[in-house]
Amino acid sequence: MELLSPAGNLAKLKTAYAFGADAAYIGLERWSMRHNADNFTPADLIEAGKLKKALGQRLYCAMNILFSEDEISEADAFLPSLKDAPFDAYIISDLGLVPLFAKHMPDVELHLSTQASCLNSSAARFYHSLGFKRVILGREATLDDIKRIKDAVPDLQLEAFVHGAMCMAYSGRCLLSAHLAGRSANKGDCAHTCRWRYRFRGELEEAERPGIWYPVEEDHDHTVILSSKDLCMIDHLDELKDAGLDSLKIEGRMKSLMYTALVTRAYRKALDGAADADIYRQDLFDISHREYTTGFFFGHEATDTRLVDEPTSYGYHREYEFLGTFTHQAGPGIWEIDPRGPFRAGRRLEYIAPDVHHLEDDDYQLLDVDMQPVDKLDHCKRGFIKTMLPVQEGWIIRAEASKKTIN
Repeated sequence: MELLSPAGNLAKLKTAYAFGADAAYIGLERWSMRHNADNFTPADLIEAGKLKKALGQRLYCAMNILFSEDEISEADAFLPSLKDAPFDAYIISDLGLVPLFAKHMPDVELHLSTQASCLNSSAARFYHSLGFKRVILGREATLDDIKRIKDAVPDLQLEAFVHGAMCMAYSGRCLLSAHLAGRSANKGDCAHTCRWRYRFRGELEEAERPGIWYPVEEDHDHTVILSSKDLCMIDHLDELKDAGLDSLKIEGRMKSLMYTALVTRAYRKALDGAADADIYRQDLFDISHREYTTGFFFGHEATDTRLVDEPTSYGYHREYEFLGTFTHQAGPGIWEIDPRGPFRAGRRLEYIAPDVHHLEDDDYQLLDVDMQPVDKLDHCKRGFIKTMLPVQEGWIIRAEASKKTIN
């Protein structure tokens, strides 16, 4: 099975490839369901093409919003500029793009986005007849559904999300953000209003279902009844393979570079049957995450109101903070770093790499641009670290979190 990782920018793309992804998916500056990710400029695409060619991994472009009349006209004019882009496939949900791709790039590979909510073999067969090589199934598909679809349309590749955030709506088709924040989830601009904390007054019982109570718990006068748990299927890869999945997709283009690295690495080790896979699996519980669930894979009722195994009872939980990456060596034992967190001297650091779980370091120095010792480095500002450990470019720096649960 293909391991498909998120890449919200060029640095995350390099990381996804380095830490074991067979393929990565990215968005352009427009028409992506992760509008607020950094996304890729034309200059970034040139660099992405060089990287992809050198490594031999695949690259997919997400153009998966629902297009308005004006936007579909703009897409018609824009698509010819992508003829030389380094994409192996385009991920779309709006069928209005199908004839446009046929006109401008007739040989392009199309993948149906999860936003299209394909959940049955009849729909899958229809999309295949339209030229789609792959369908990214709706998150509501069970393992049994997947197997039946694969048996019915064996030439169609099937992909499913196996890790990351879930949505309280049907495959992300939600108007809550547009209603409360004026930002459309269907245009890639979701404000994640389902994660907000709400005040609840009174009791919650539906009028036609007396005695059936929705579980509501308040913490400091607010509740998170709309916020679903995160998906995690790392312990069920054999079941996913037996069901017929061709690609396992990790959610998270807007999450940190460390998230991309550690989640990709954990699934890579598990897929490869590495002897130490359990060590890497633990990282999934140490990075920032909500409570985990197996989602709908093992069955659900169509009228289920549990919001994916009951809503999460707390916010994000994390054991480690992402502090930065090693960018290049400036001298013997001296490395320029890209600080991405509260980088203060005296903390025990851990350095992580694709095939090195971590190296611990409490004997290092932080240096400013003049190579003078300092007590801290500021976020996203140039700085250096002096260490005796055998680190390399692209390695990631983390430290134990000072606050491990974030509401």
